[in-house]
Amino acid sequence: MAVARRLLLSVAVATLALLLGSPRRTMGYPWPVCGDNGVLADSEYKASIRSLAATMPKNASTSPGLFATAQAGVAPEQVWALAFCRGDATASYCSSCIAQGFKDLASCEYKDAIIFYDSCLLTYTNVHFRAADDVHYSTYYQIRNLGNATAEPARFQRVVAELMNATATSAAFNSSTRLYASGQADFDKELPEIYTWAQCTPDMSQDSCWACLARGMALLPTFFTDGIGGRVLGIRCIIRYETQPFFNGSATVRLSSATSAPGPAPNVVPDNGTSLPAVEGGKMYSVPIIVPAIVLPILAAICLLLCFFFWRRPGPVTEEKQPYPKYSAETQDMESIDSMMIDISTLRAATGDFAESNKIGEGGFGAVYKGTLPDGDEIAVKRMSNSSTQGVEELKNELALVAKLSHKNLVRLIGVCLEQQERLLVYEFVPNRSLDLILFARDSAKREQLDWVMRYKIIEGIARGLQYLHEDSQLKVVHRDLKANNILLDMKFSPKISDFGLAKIFGREQTQAITSRVVGTHGYMAPEYMMRGNYSVKSDAFSFGVMVLEIVTGRKNTHDISQQSEDLLTKVWEHWTTGTVPEIVDPCMNGTFLEKEVLKCVHIGLLCVQGNPAERPTMSMVVTMLGSETFTLHALSKPRTNGAVADADYAGNMP
Repeated sequence: MAVARRLLLSVAVATLALLLGSPRRTMGYPWPVCGDNGVLADSEYKASIRSLAATMPKNASTSPGLFATAQAGVAPEQVWALAFCRGDATASYCSSCIAQGFKDLASCEYKDAIIFYDSCLLTYTNVHFRAADDVHYSTYYQIRNLGNATAEPARFQRVVAELMNATATSAAFNSSTRLYASGQADFDKELPEIYTWAQCTPDMSQDSCWACLARGMALLPTFFTDGIGGRVLGIRCIIRYETQPFFNGSATVRLSSATSAPGPAPNVVPDNGTSLPAVEGGKMYSVPIIVPAIVLPILAAICLLLCFFFWRRPGPVTEEKQPYPKYSAETQDMESIDSMMIDISTLRAATGDFAESNKIGEGGFGAVYKGTLPDGDEIAVKRMSNSSTQGVEELKNELALVAKLSHKNLVRLIGVCLEQQERLLVYEFVPNRSLDLILFARDSAKREQLDWVMRYKIIEGIARGLQYLHEDSQLKVVHRDLKANNILLDMKFSPKISDFGLAKIFGREQTQAITSRVVGTHGYMAPEYMMRGNYSVKSDAFSFGVMVLEIVTGRKNTHDISQQSEDLLTKVWEHWTTGTVPEIVDPCMNGTFLEKEVLKCVHIGLLCVQGNPAERPTMSMVVTMLGSETFTLHALSKPRTNGAVADADYAGNMP
């Protein structure tokens, strides 16, 4: 009997595969799809995949959107990967699901592969992809549950279309950073309850998300008719409907029976009535033309009969039912911190017991010491003093943030030590220390180290680091304390942004936040932050603009009222309006600079310090302008300087 059962199930699977068709090699749940883009030999490409398998599960599960993209290796063995989890998944299940994906794809013999689970997907390829590329959400994989849901197919299809349309709209335009929504339609006994799901990768814009979901929804009327359930699986977006609940929690979108009058099934269109984009790539699992029409009904009948006996529909997904090991997000965080812990004895030995001769810096937080680990690696140890203005919360914030960020223009966190009442953060050692120590040094010979080529490189590197924080990293981070002191210079004078104690994580669609605790450094804080506590990526842009003008002029921005000194922004603006910008360039460069590039940098700096945050450019725009040979001058207004009024507001806004 067991043999017969397995044989019948094999026939059912084969029948379903024939009905669905597939131009690629696919298997049953969890639906792996092995591509045909080059044979995967035992090479560096496999090593890159293993490298991604070691990091992506954790990176995706700890990101706000349960999403990660990554790249490993070098051309021609370079691999790009994407993973994301369903919006109702827990962090622990997300990590386990993606890790399982790498294991299940290990037998794939090609350089591109995809695997879909109920609650996550994983894909990798040797072709670079971005959220804006249409090609990456134009191919869909269609899965249909066999069996008719109702004797009223037209009405049922209409309700599915309405509910799916409402769910997709909510996912694209009204959801959180995870870009997902769930739906439920409750009716009388004539129709079953309907449950829907729609989700996009959180790096997509609202319009791109909607376009992706709309393409998938356009397949529903033609492919799924009145089936009891089905899903359209895309790399960038997913839709699903069932007549049984399958998601955790309550539905975010609900329809009542009043919205479902009898009538023809409508086309799925956006709420604003615009037409759907043309459906592209909806050919995966399409019915092969060569199958004789007479065979399909017979095969379908066999499959339905088998499913009647053997199909067991899963109930709602709960963490207890997950097929992967359970562990909490708190456990993950502890494991992450534990892996970075360094013994106090090791750090004492590395720094000569925090010898004064090894001290390389000091601030309100405490001192920084140079050290050497037993393996020879040089480190910088940030030691919090008992009177540090950076408290435990700021320390935890810096640790949690920097550990999740990785970019060549960000300082790299190596470890942490919280023993014997010590609070120590261990960073890579950056030999040329902070930008301000050279840029504002009294010794002109020291300042001459920064020629114009280096200064332009520093400006561009800071901009790229900020672009990563604001737009390209898994987290959207506002630094809030950008200044020359927090820009470190490596051996080649490449800049690295440091000190994330005041940084804040934003939601992907979040544009600003307000605080009653205004903390930062005079001369670098944007007016709206200093006076009203409003901060955003545009307040970071203001701080960047100040640094650009400081790097060009070699002068520190100050507004010391007691000395009645003129702040740098006003000084630069005056020279800009009179066409005498070269006169304020740092004389330590001895006139060896490209005037065209200087004017470009001053113009970018003034753009960034505009009083209206909306008029300040994004960092991606700044990077583009810095790399462009043809630079178009935009209209500028006089920058809003942080003068006496701002000081009064600042003092009154302190806790």
